[in-house]
Amino acid sequence: MTAATANTSARATVPWLIIICGCLIAALTFGPRSAMGFFQLPMLAEKGWDRTTFGLAMALQNLFWGLGLPFFGAIADRYGTWRVLALGGLIYAAGLYMMATATSVGMLHIGGGILVGLGVAAGSFSIVLAAFARHTPPERRSIVFGIGTAAGSAGMFLFAPLSQGLITAYGWSDTLVYMSMMMLIIPVLAIPLVGSSHNPNSAAAIDHQSVGAALREALGHRSYVLLVSGFFVCGFQVAFITAHFPAYIADIGIDARYAVIGLALIGFFNIIGSLASGVIGQKYSKPIFLAWIYIGRSIAVAAFLLLPQTPTSVVIFAIVMGLLWLSTVPPTNSLVAIMFGTRHLGMLGGVVFLSHQIGSFLGVWLGGYLYDQFGSYDPVWWLGVALGLFAAAVHWPIKERPVDRPTLVPAE
Repeated sequence: MTAATANTSARATVPWLIIICGCLIAALTFGPRSAMGFFQLPMLAEKGWDRTTFGLAMALQNLFWGLGLPFFGAIADRYGTWRVLALGGLIYAAGLYMMATATSVGMLHIGGGILVGLGVAAGSFSIVLAAFARHTPPERRSIVFGIGTAAGSAGMFLFAPLSQGLITAYGWSDTLVYMSMMMLIIPVLAIPLVGSSHNPNSAAAIDHQSVGAALREALGHRSYVLLVSGFFVCGFQVAFITAHFPAYIADIGIDARYAVIGLALIGFFNIIGSLASGVIGQKYSKPIFLAWIYIGRSIAVAAFLLLPQTPTSVVIFAIVMGLLWLSTVPPTNSLVAIMFGTRHLGMLGGVVFLSHQIGSFLGVWLGGYLYDQFGSYDPVWWLGVALGLFAAAVHWPIKERPVDRPTLVPAE
């Protein structure tokens, strides 16, 4: 076998090992943080804290997830994905353990808020997807992004019933400790992602583009700025539901088991939605597809609020929202890769996701704050509907094409 044949064979097999391990990491990372809503009522009942206190912890978690992503993404772009993922698993484990043993509001906010947020950032599927992109041809990236996003959805699907079952059997604190131990598996799974920081097929001049130059180029690009502003809405909508849906179900007098069923269904149908999104985004206009996703979310929430709220309507709402939940991620990441290539995809995708997490911060915090002020989640629900229409409007004019760059090779 020649050296060229060996290299071709390696490129054909190594990506699948990266994809499998990356998907497992995405599931483990996304699982516990998507189940945080189940800990709210038992924790507050034992500690005597209010919903604003818990809501602020979850808001900080989402904010530091967003703040950490560009930073960890830049490190992964330069030094390799595996180091960042391994560090993320350790930080995540420490944060969950501090949340489990919190004796003060400060410990809750540092552990469950800041540390868990940074742990999720370092182990985020955004960083995993950037590694996927570097080893996947452009014509297959959207589908592979769908697979990676679906893996995160699978984590949500599995951890919803698992979390509630463990809380019932062992209590909320011990459950967080067990989840902390699970996060220590991530550094082991990250080993195959060694050396995935550069795309061997990228042009040399772009491969050596500095971080500052990449940021200036992106932030001066109209379509990228629109993408960043629209992804804010995705974070607002999904984080509010993740953190407050179990409490909302209890408030409207529906059996608590339907909150478990609802979040599990969101996770399950999110798998289908993410895979379908990857396929659709590969064949059709990604900006228009994103606009229709946000319109669909607004219609689903409005119908859920206006029609009679019953166990059946909770199930239907969960199925519809699941299909639309993270279906935004594959086309959004694909658009960043199309615009700027993969060299700085971890960082530039992280900036987009920072906007998502600022929205998440506001969605989670406003959910708790406005509930304590007015005794209802309705104002935040309706704000999410309006924001969904705004997101549809800003995605519509996005151009799905590479950024214009000066020619890299002088004319002969």
